[in-house]
Amino acid sequence: MTQPENEKYSEQFGRSVRGLSDYIGLGLQISVSFAFFVLLGYWADGKLGTSPLFLLAGVVVGMGGMVLVLMKVVRNADRKNKP
Repeated sequence: MTQPENEKYSEQFGRSVRGLSDYIGLGLQISVSFAFFVLLGYWADGKLGTSPLFLLAGVVVGMGGMVLVLMKVVRNADRKNKP
């Protein structure tokens, strides 16, 4: 017995959303952590009067964190795809 067209499409949509949820979570994690370090640097510059110093440090730390997270995700994806 075959599935009705409606159920077939909803099943495909569900699989697509589950597949995208990993990437949405990754993007959210990266953007929130980057914004956190940039805003922390901006706040520290305001308190200490060292205008671009801590802001730039926040950008560098945030970008370093993004690279580490992406490397971890790629390593895990490689591990899953190996036979």
